[in-house]
Amino acid sequence: MFPIPKPVLVPNTYAYESEPMVKPTGFREYDARWLFGKEINLMGVQALGMGLGTLLKEYGVRPEIVTGHDFRSYSASIKMALASGLMAAGIKVHDIGLAVTPMAYFAQFALDVPAVAMVTASHNENGWTGVKMGCDRPLTFGPGEMSRLKEIVLTAAFDLSGGGSYEFHENFPAVYIKDLTDRPKLSRKIKAVVACGNGTAGAFAPQVIEALGVEVVRLDTELDYTFPRYNPNPEDMEMLHAIRDEVLRTGADVGFGFDGDGDRCGVIDNTGDEIFADKVGVMLARDISALHPGATFVVDVKSTGLFATDPVLIANKVKADYWKTGHSYMKRRVNETGAIAGFEKSGHYFFNKPIGRGYDDGLISAIAILDMLDRNASKTMANLKDDLPKTWGSPTMSPHCADEEKYGVIEKVVKRFEEMKASGEKVGGHTITDLVTVNGVRVVSDDGTWGLVRASSNKPELVVVVESPVSEARLHEMFKAVDGVLRENPGIGAYNQTI
Repeated sequence: MFPIPKPVLVPNTYAYESEPMVKPTGFREYDARWLFGKEINLMGVQALGMGLGTLLKEYGVRPEIVTGHDFRSYSASIKMALASGLMAAGIKVHDIGLAVTPMAYFAQFALDVPAVAMVTASHNENGWTGVKMGCDRPLTFGPGEMSRLKEIVLTAAFDLSGGGSYEFHENFPAVYIKDLTDRPKLSRKIKAVVACGNGTAGAFAPQVIEALGVEVVRLDTELDYTFPRYNPNPEDMEMLHAIRDEVLRTGADVGFGFDGDGDRCGVIDNTGDEIFADKVGVMLARDISALHPGATFVVDVKSTGLFATDPVLIANKVKADYWKTGHSYMKRRVNETGAIAGFEKSGHYFFNKPIGRGYDDGLISAIAILDMLDRNASKTMANLKDDLPKTWGSPTMSPHCADEEKYGVIEKVVKRFEEMKASGEKVGGHTITDLVTVNGVRVVSDDGTWGLVRASSNKPELVVVVESPVSEARLHEMFKAVDGVLRENPGIGAYNQTI
């Protein structure tokens, strides 16, 4: 990292900023995340802006960028430090103010600006900050771009030719909201719980969904960056349980849970059951492929096997393309394959035309689910869920593993499973029939039960997911087997949640 100065103690101040601080591990596979004050300071953010501006010029991109910020006590300051670095590098900065991440993606199209740098740490706990970046709409940076950005910043190889400028776009949220709601209202009467975990989506999601003719029950929509009840993460059971309770209390038809920066959406059905995002993806794929037979859907390796085995999708001639987890990987794959949509178990959905523009937006996902309910007026959300073949699946489980160690651990785990398959050694009492290694390793056994282990792209964690089409007992057997291989490596901590 840049050298960290010795703290200069003054009254009510812990340290005096005189040099940029940027921890190298904050540059992740497809975005950047740091603990503000511990791993990056404002001068470090300014250096990041100078590096990003330099990179845009290297790529020959028109020197203009959209930026916005999420609702945290320090996000506006970080955005302005980033903007000052970008301007020093000769970039025109288009500031849209407080925003959800998909609003910044939308602004690239609405303002005809090639690049984006959204200041957000998404659902990470308060204290984290980060930036989601891209320069080829609707795509965002992947490992290649992030590696080059890291190199520029950490070596201070900046092109500071100057000539940058700044423009603030007043009331841009109204433009974004109009784009989502300028359409016919739903014909079916629907009541929906809209939960935002006190994250930034609370400023926008309720009014968008109300504008579609939905009766909205607001839950934790007041902005509060301390996240007093739970983290705004629709993969966390605490948030899903809070939505479940409100759905049951109010008799709602569906519950939506938006993450901290509004690019993901979790779903609760009318009976209070949490429907994991990959299963919702299968439901949407059924609905969309009925209108567009032969459609391609990209799904991440954490997702249910039903995309390949569901009889309705097979009848609709759907092509399922399993790909790497991560919003950058998925967006790129959806764009390359011409898929109508991409579904990620974390709740990132990527809709191409005629539904979206190829980027992930939790509100577009919610609207697609509402349209699905509208087209299936005789069925409830629970009916649509129960129509799917039965499988037993886990939530996304994340044992702690240091950023400096996690990728090495995954290499060892992949090698271990490859050796097991080659030797005929069984996993959970069953033969290994397939290993999918595009992103970590997905171990598939002879009865269709599978387990995935991969490195988290944005936190010091691993990711473990298991599913069985046979029984809950087989689900637990696979988890025990996968966890056993994982525990052969030192430095693996406790899970955030288990089955």
